[in-house]
Amino acid sequence: MKRFDCGTLVPGCTYHTEADSEAEIVRREIEHLRSAHGETEIRPEMVEHIKDRIVEVVPH
Repeated sequence: MKRFDCGTLVPGCTYHTEADSEAEIVRREIEHLRSAHGETEIRPEMVEHIKDRIVEVVPH
């Protein structure tokens, strides 16, 4: 399982998401950036920043 915390990209944001694939995490975060942060253009660098901040989580 993978996890992304938006606060690592947008300071102060508490949104996070977990999914089995990196692609699904990126899709969800882009949707969040558009709806919650008003981003209209998602640049390739932004996708790379998201990917760099995805972490593996160990199930409890």
